[in-house]
Amino acid sequence: RFVPKRMVPFSFPLSKCALWDPVPMGDIIGAHITYYRNPKLSLVEKTLRLAYRHAKQNEKKSFSCFLLGTLAVDEDGEGITLTIDRFDPGREV
Repeated sequence: RFVPKRMVPFSFPLSKCALWDPVPMGDIIGAHITYYRNPKLSLVEKTLRLAYRHAKQNEKKSFSCFLLGTLAVDEDGEGITLTIDRFDPGREV
């Protein structure tokens, strides 16, 4: 599915040396991950429990953390699976 209202163009950070000509060429295409594939999310229970415990112990209402995992294409080539299996609370500083 192509959802143009949610999509935003991506850009690369400025650099002193460009490896390509940044002028747009050709028609606009959708590069959204669900455009061609059926996504699935798999979350390890231990990871979810660690994140929940960290959120309850944190005194701030908002905090930063990382959920890490792997992205794999299914055997049939029709879907992708994102498996989240690690939790990193990050650093305060």
